[in-house]
Amino acid sequence: MIERFKPAAHRKWLILISGLTWASVGVFLSFLAIKWLRMYDWKTIIIVNIIGISLGLIKAFFVFNKVSARNIERILKLPERPCVFAFQDWKSYGLILLMMGLGIFLRTNPSIPKYYIAPVYIAVGLALFIASFRYFKKENFV
Repeated sequence: MIERFKPAAHRKWLILISGLTWASVGVFLSFLAIKWLRMYDWKTIIIVNIIGISLGLIKAFFVFNKVSARNIERILKLPERPCVFAFQDWKSYGLILLMMGLGIFLRTNPSIPKYYIAPVYIAVGLALFIASFRYFKKENFV
């Protein structure tokens, strides 16, 4: 009976959902950082961007590409039509909630200057965006 109400999708759609989620969160985080940096002088903007982009490239190629590859492998081992929410490992949802909470705390805390937070947002945003292409390439969406 419960199976009838389970929102199921083919594995290839879970891969697409993962890629779209990673890409959209990456763009969102990057745009937040860009919006914050508009209030600073050009030297601060350049330094923050160099740090953020450098960390983002390192994180993309040495961390998030491996995570996305493992996630794709995991999705491909699922039944043909798993629950649509299985695009992320169930344990990852706790980590996602923790990171969202930390991000909300950091960006709403007035005692932390945005130029300290912006490189982190740029790094994570860029890394997520770059790693999202692994999902798109897997099912020939790009």
